[in-house]
Amino acid sequence: MTDVASRKADVRIEPVTDKHGRAAFVDVGRAFSNRLPNFVPQIRGEQLELVDPGKNPFFGHARVQLFIARRGGQPVGRISAHIDDLALTMPVEKGFGPGTGCFGYFDAEDEDVARALLTTAEAWLVGQGMRRVLGPISLAMWEEPGLLVRGQDHPPMMMMGHHPAHYAGWIEAAGYSRAKTLYTYDLDISKPFSPLVQRIVQSGERNARINVRRVDKRRWDEEVAVILAILNDAWSDNWGFVPFTPAEVAYAGKKLRPIIHEELNMIAEVDGRPVAFMLTWPDANDALAKIKGKLFPLGWLHMLRWLRFPKGAGMRVPLMGVLKELHNTRMASQLAFMMIEGIRRQANGKFGSTRGELGWVLDDNQGMVAIADTIQSKVNREYAIYERALV
Repeated sequence: MTDVASRKADVRIEPVTDKHGRAAFVDVGRAFSNRLPNFVPQIRGEQLELVDPGKNPFFGHARVQLFIARRGGQPVGRISAHIDDLALTMPVEKGFGPGTGCFGYFDAEDEDVARALLTTAEAWLVGQGMRRVLGPISLAMWEEPGLLVRGQDHPPMMMMGHHPAHYAGWIEAAGYSRAKTLYTYDLDISKPFSPLVQRIVQSGERNARINVRRVDKRRWDEEVAVILAILNDAWSDNWGFVPFTPAEVAYAGKKLRPIIHEELNMIAEVDGRPVAFMLTWPDANDALAKIKGKLFPLGWLHMLRWLRFPKGAGMRVPLMGVLKELHNTRMASQLAFMMIEGIRRQANGKFGSTRGELGWVLDDNQGMVAIADTIQSKVNREYAIYERALV
């Protein structure tokens, strides 16, 4: 037997079946991530929660199987195979649809392990009646979608994946082609935007119909409901969209509340009616890098102080939306510029932040790409979602 054949034969793929297996699955991923330049260690407990059916409400509408690859008894990779039952009801032209499953949490020691993991995930999906696979998506589109294919030379912001460049070649060699590209945009927020943007903002500020206000944390549950209602409408025609469930709304609200600073999150109203929003989070990776992802013994104290006042932190805009009825109108872009500039003033003026990031943004989202270009932001990371027919 040749060395190559022996290496392939030695790879064993084991399904995860219990709590201990989930912990091992998370630890395999952490070991791979720790090898990467510019990776930011994450809190292990948070990672465990994401793959726990009893804690992550994604499992309420999904079927998930985790796998660990071993060679000679040692872990050499991992992958998830999962089916979002809500995604099966979405239009095919919007990315998911009937018969489409996913893989995610992809890590592999070498191409032989990668091929074995992908083959195993595909077989599980076929056994569940799937005819097509998308990935990597870990686990939901709202969590960490896509494989990083450009931008490994700098650390990611929170809730953005970080992967070695060679994974793309292994996935493509296994018969996958690119289905969608996602971008993040780097933005200098140390100074005002261009005169054109300022004129648009000032015109909106003079318009008595428009009110751009801060999110009110005293009415947090109500504000979350408003934001999610706009989001589910605004994003409903986007590729890869799957609506939030009530359980996911409650979960997201609880998880996000500690990093929400009112002055960095905006709701835009027209004639007293909420029609748009923009969320901005101080980049928790700034703090996690300093404590190396460990809350104990004293990491929690640093994290608590940072949450109260994230001085100089990078700022990420993960989500924004305008009701569909306003899409492709001057009002939509004006509201977006007003919220972006209002948040920029606060981020720079109060917190001393100089850098922002927009994303992720679909490559064919012409409205958002145009806004990103107008405020002179630059693509700093590119993610790919791949697809393959299974039968």
